[in-house]
Amino acid sequence: MNSINYLFLVFALLAEIIGTIGGFGSSVFFVPLGNFYFDFHTVLGLTAVFHLSSNLSKIMLFKKGLNKQLLLYIGLPSVVFVIIGGILSKYLNTLFLEIALGIFLIALSLLFLIKQKLVIEPNKKNSITGGILSGFSAGLLGTGGAIRGLTMAAFNLEKSVFIATSAAIDMMIDSTRTIVYFQNGYITKDILIYIPFLFIIGLIGTYLGKRILHYIPQDKFKNLSLVLILIIGLITLGKQFI
Repeated sequence: MNSINYLFLVFALLAEIIGTIGGFGSSVFFVPLGNFYFDFHTVLGLTAVFHLSSNLSKIMLFKKGLNKQLLLYIGLPSVVFVIIGGILSKYLNTLFLEIALGIFLIALSLLFLIKQKLVIEPNKKNSITGGILSGFSAGLLGTGGAIRGLTMAAFNLEKSVFIATSAAIDMMIDSTRTIVYFQNGYITKDILIYIPFLFIIGLIGTYLGKRILHYIPQDKFKNLSLVLILIIGLITLGKQFI
């Protein structure tokens, strides 16, 4: 990786904008797209670094309060299980991980498209379960924001509080998995050149996403995002068998 891939950076910006508007987070797009340019473990390292700046910008732009209860019930289990998922990613074959990612994206998108009125009961048990699943998938596959989003949606939070709380939990997850991925050897000197670019993209993408939210209803854009996730999932799965 001797030179910067600018097309990859363009996709990173699009992933951040769409992820912000759709409410799923950028990693659900960033990880599968990144796999077309880098190996899976490198993409995990890039995702963790990218998300640190992305979530910091969300917290700054949507700073209208945090839900401390969800930070505890979802955030803490997420941190514990992102460590477990991150460690396991080192020992599982990358082909298996990419297939699992494709299946995860397809299943996730179909679930939301078919069960549009899906609601999780807002209680402590479901919050902890959502934290465990989102943290584990974030550590193992690089993306878990959609699971966390589904869990948090049950509490009917005001939009800014929802995004700020989700970003704060994501910050906890990404700070933790960055350490795990670094110890795994995923964050190498070769990818450090991308860090300033991804930091700027995180700020710009989140800002643009926030601006677009004023003009496009999130529920309508969410369906478009789901179709894109389905297509990306099918491509991710299909390219493993070509």
